[in-house]
Amino acid sequence: LKPLGSSLGSSHFGPAAPLQRPSAGADRNSSPRAMAPELKKAKTEESEPAEKAGEEAEKGAAEEAKDKGPPPELEQDAPLAKGVKIKEPATFLTQDTTMNCIASGFGNMLMPLTDGGLQFLLAGARCNVGLKAGRYLFEAKVVEFMNPAEDPTARQRSPLPRNQLRAGVAAAVASAFLGDGELSACFDAEGAFIHNGKKQVCSQRFGQGDVVGVLVNLDAQSPNANTISMFKNGKRASQPQPLPDTLKGKPLFPAFTFRNVTVHYNFGPKPLAPLPFTCHMVKDALAKEAAVTAPEKDGTREVLFPVCLPDEGTFDWLDLQQGDKRYTELSERAVLKWAEKSGFSLPKATAKTSNDKPEAAFGIPMMDDGSVRRVLHAVAPVQARNYVVMEVKGNLLKEERKELAAKWAGTGFKRTAAVMIGEPPADFKKKTQALALRLKQEASDADFRAKQAEVKRKKAQEKRQKQLERERKKAAKLAKKKQEALKKKLEEEKKKKLRAEKGEEAEVEESK
Repeated sequence: LKPLGSSLGSSHFGPAAPLQRPSAGADRNSSPRAMAPELKKAKTEESEPAEKAGEEAEKGAAEEAKDKGPPPELEQDAPLAKGVKIKEPATFLTQDTTMNCIASGFGNMLMPLTDGGLQFLLAGARCNVGLKAGRYLFEAKVVEFMNPAEDPTARQRSPLPRNQLRAGVAAAVASAFLGDGELSACFDAEGAFIHNGKKQVCSQRFGQGDVVGVLVNLDAQSPNANTISMFKNGKRASQPQPLPDTLKGKPLFPAFTFRNVTVHYNFGPKPLAPLPFTCHMVKDALAKEAAVTAPEKDGTREVLFPVCLPDEGTFDWLDLQQGDKRYTELSERAVLKWAEKSGFSLPKATAKTSNDKPEAAFGIPMMDDGSVRRVLHAVAPVQARNYVVMEVKGNLLKEERKELAAKWAGTGFKRTAAVMIGEPPADFKKKTQALALRLKQEASDADFRAKQAEVKRKKAQEKRQKQLERERKKAAKLAKKKQEALKKKLEEEKKKKLRAEKGEEAEVEESK
């Protein structure tokens, strides 16, 4: 089973370092007083040519670095393709897109649904052609930016950027969202290379109207083997980025992740913005160098309503079926997971929180009003998918179950209510026991880390208190010393004054 949001799953070269200037001026260890004025003047006159020579050397080095420019292009013109090409067209299958991603019937465009809270959620699409070897190019172009207005009553800001496009590659079982896990890598519009949630700025930014080319080089004979590069309007915008080890040896499927933009994609045969060298495109991939995902067989689609008792591991059973990608989960839990992947912070769990009806408190009215669920349930019957409607209370009560099933009447879907009550199978018991053990271990580890942190905090506090005590004693000792010195000084002045007075009296008597 797959969640709602996971149906798929410039290098900067600075100037050269400045040259070290020759030492100028007099030796610092010599005494200025012992130096004659003539010697000072002579040394100053000697230092001026040295400084000029240093400045000229720096200027020359900077110009030399500027003249070098970016590294030379190592990619060469592609040889003529020899062999059988793939017969299937490179496209996006419904099964490999998120529910809010709409592919156009012509024009090769991807558009997101943006009604209500869907405007805040990412959309994802993965091509049906995976690359196993060779060097291939695919392109994307943002043709429309949508800018929904911020709700002035919202208590929280929506995730940024509001408009987003990521272009890259993903494995067959990867998340629907590029860069989310270890099985995908991509470039984004902000100029970053993303893998496993980590960003590294390495390329130029791109925006509306720019043609973004992604070059996947899996040619073992190439100097840029096992790399991915980005080109902007036909010019290199990043140096080749090494593929992560988790992607090597796997078919890599071109993919896009986007929000509030309409994307025009191009898999060939001709590029929108030709590169400095010739390159084959994904549409012309050789059959031996590609893996093609087969579309699901035409037939009756199914919508499944599991009937389970509360607190009996309903969602654990659903998670056990995650290996079966034929079904898309329709539930409020899936919406929350989708929102988290889109940049939202999930509300803190409380005693009232449940997987069936989790608390949605994002602080944005359109995310908290249930509009996402309503739109998804409205669009689901018109998409060729299999669904599992995961609602414990709704599926358990007869009236609510009939109401849910009635929404699918006349859609051509086979409606099935499966009773999941009784003795669970052995694999389910094993899975739940492993899950319980993992949760217990995580709780134990968290408790251990908390205790370790408390011990560390107490040690740091004691150390700080001792330091403050030493500083207090030192300050008191210094104050006492200053007070004694002041007292001694006052006594000396008093004695001096007395001696002066006695001296005046002696002079008066002597004069008498």
